[in-house]
Amino acid sequence: MKLEHIGAVVHDLEAAKAFFLALGLELEGEASLEGDTVDRITGLKGVRTDIAVLRPPDGHGGVELIKYHTPEGPAGDPHAPMNTPGISHFVFSVEDIDATLERLRPHGATLVGELVRYEDSYRLCYVRGPEGIVVELAEALVRREA
Repeated sequence: MKLEHIGAVVHDLEAAKAFFLALGLELEGEASLEGDTVDRITGLKGVRTDIAVLRPPDGHGGVELIKYHTPEGPAGDPHAPMNTPGISHFVFSVEDIDATLERLRPHGATLVGELVRYEDSYRLCYVRGPEGIVVELAEALVRREA
């Protein structure tokens, strides 16, 4: 068993896509989806969506960004605190956390808290991007041998 991808519903697909591309993910594909099968799997009627699937360079897992054109969904809270129930964040290992933050800032990324050193193992931070999506960046201080 493996984790294939995580889905995130967004209002601005292009902004969310640009954020994840700046993070270092690669665009695998895009599609428009609608019809009976999509309605049945989502439990909604009249679904019309655009999606973008992005994968990290290692090819494991990924993020599916979903823009619902119809039906319109309820608004979320893009500033919800980290302890709000639900999936709170994605975690990505990065080689250089400072350079990653610099690439993300032009795409609206802001630190949720602080960039911290966790013992002698990681530098960590939470970053809020478009739509309130939060990613945790983790830079290993000691490179592990594969």
